[in-house]
Amino acid sequence: MCVSRCLRCVGLSLVPMAIVCMLSNILLLLPELKIHFLLEGHVTREATWATGLWGSGLLVLFGARAFVRSSNTKGCCAFRTQMLYQVGSSCVCVLAAGFCCLVSATGLTQGPLCLFNSTSGPTWGTPLQPHPDSDAGYLYNRTLWVGVCLEPRGVVQWNAVLFGVMGGASGLQTLLCGANILNSLLGLILGRGLHQNKVTPVSV
Repeated sequence: MCVSRCLRCVGLSLVPMAIVCMLSNILLLLPELKIHFLLEGHVTREATWATGLWGSGLLVLFGARAFVRSSNTKGCCAFRTQMLYQVGSSCVCVLAAGFCCLVSATGLTQGPLCLFNSTSGPTWGTPLQPHPDSDAGYLYNRTLWVGVCLEPRGVVQWNAVLFGVMGGASGLQTLLCGANILNSLLGLILGRGLHQNKVTPVSV
């Protein structure tokens, strides 16, 4: 039953991480918890892609549900059929979670979209976006976190924390789903578990 237990553990572990990603993405779309920034198009581009909602959120939740249900499958042929299906589901989840992790890392390094003072006056843009001839970036210079962005208030910390949480959770999802591909392949080859093959003593 080792393969079944692993499927169930992975499925149950993915659920809270998917919820975290969905909540993080929703909050990223609502700086200052106000919707008018989203309606006016003044939200960071990577947040509007909503990879935390459909990628590491819904797709991974569907995959987690399938993992848990497959762990209860009875019968050798039915179990192996489910394992083949789970290999495909795990690959989809790896791609979805991996894409969300990549987008989160991009949003984190690019900095938020905000209103800032430029040479032509207050302008909406990404003033903290790294440049080839600049230093390591705003993440390593906390003095840039305050005073650069005028609106939304505290958007630098807001984006840094939420993109960091979403990227970390989706990264863990990617690792778990990658491990589940190997687990499902083992289930496809070996069945539900080696210890089911009982050895009976020879009577003399």
